[in-house]
Amino acid sequence: MTNAKHSNHERRLQGYGINLYRNTQQGKIAGVCAGLADQFDISPNVVRWLFFGSLFFLGSVPFLLYIVAWCLMAPRPKHVEEKFSYDEGQHRYRKKNMFNYGANNSSRVKEAQKRMSAVMERVENMERYVTSRSYRVNKEFDNI
Repeated sequence: MTNAKHSNHERRLQGYGINLYRNTQQGKIAGVCAGLADQFDISPNVVRWLFFGSLFFLGSVPFLLYIVAWCLMAPRPKHVEEKFSYDEGQHRYRKKNMFNYGANNSSRVKEAQKRMSAVMERVENMERYVTSRSYRVNKEFDNI
C-alpha cells in the first residue's frame, strides 16, 4: 500500500505527466485557476471568470472542486522540466497537456485512406509477381 501512495505522490509532484501544476506565482488564492490556465494555454482571468460564473449557476460545487484541485495539484517547481510530445501533423514538438489533439477526424480518415491505398497497391504488385511466370522460374532456380 505504501508503494501505491508513494507512486501517487511522485505522479502528483511530476504534474501527473501532463505538466499539471498550481501556478502560485500568478495565482490569487492557491494558484489553481492560474495552473489550469497554463494547462489550457489561456489567460488565468478567463479561468477565474468561468469559476465565478459556475459558482453562480452551480452553487458550492465549484468551490468544493477548487479545494480538491488545491489538494491534488502540486505547486509548480521553480525548475520544472516541461514535458513535450511530438505532433505528427505539425512535425514539431509541443508542450504536453491533456488536450493535445492531432489533426481533425476528416483529415485523419483521408490519411488512413491514402495509406490503405498504398498497402493495397503493394499487395496487388505482390500478387501479380507471385502469379507470374518469372516467379515460377525464380522458384525453380532456388530449388536447384
